[in-house]
Amino acid sequence: MLSSSINAFMAAHHKECDDLFAQAEKSVADGNWDSALQQWREFTDELENHFCREEQILFPEFEQATGMSGGPTRMMRMEHEQIRALVNEINKAGDSKDMDQFLALTETLMITMQQHNMKEEQILYPMTDQSLTNVADIIERMLQI
Repeated sequence: MLSSSINAFMAAHHKECDDLFAQAEKSVADGNWDSALQQWREFTDELENHFCREEQILFPEFEQATGMSGGPTRMMRMEHEQIRALVNEINKAGDSKDMDQFLALTETLMITMQQHNMKEEQILYPMTDQSLTNVADIIERMLQI
């Protein structure tokens, strides 16, 4: 069943991403690199999927409805780029199976994602739910990504 709000739908996807992230991090800590790298790929695929849903559908819809293009969506896009850069560094640590570097960087990523998700769930997503009238259509389109 589809969520009735952007906030509920996207927060649920944050949770899915968080769970995949935790699995990968645990596998690295356990030294199980085969599982870790597979789980990490699953996490990064879902993370990129989440960003694409926002950048290609949700943010443009919000900007069109509100006329705000330099506000919260601009900040979220900038944070997406910061997160992508950090993921690339973590990918390098994973490729070289550098546990200490991988875990240090994932700790930074976890904090960054928590702060980012909190801003989305407490500010941006409620604003989208208030501003957009076609929430079900937007969610349906995001599911296609």
